[in-house]
Amino acid sequence: MNRCSHWLARTLRRLTLVGTLALVGAPALAQGMLRSFPAAALRGVLQVTTPPLVLLDGQAARLSPGAQIKSVNNLIVLSASLVGQPLLVNYLRDPQGLLHQVWILSPAEAQQKRPGASAHTNIRFGSDDSAIPAGN
Repeated sequence: MNRCSHWLARTLRRLTLVGTLALVGAPALAQGMLRSFPAAALRGVLQVTTPPLVLLDGQAARLSPGAQIKSVNNLIVLSASLVGQPLLVNYLRDPQGLLHQVWILSPAEAQQKRPGASAHTNIRFGSDDSAIPAGN
């Protein structure tokens, strides 16, 4: 009986050590790797307002039931924890047009070209003057 308890204790220590090393090393590995995204994934700026309501490139959108938002480390995050943060993302819509899969991009992933990102510029055209409120 004494040998069994020693064997069990050693095995548990080894499993704990392996598990700890895996958890500590996983984010470090994920930072250096670029994820591969589906070819149909589009790019946009997502801002969660009141889950499941979001703004996608400034337009109202909605998360689907069961939508997954994956962080830079490829971990699932809750939409409520992202309220008010503008995030550069790749996304897929479901057949009803709701956002179903969302990936928050790392700076290296953001450098990759992907369709769907709206062009953001600091240039104002004369035709935009009607959109500026008086007094500004």
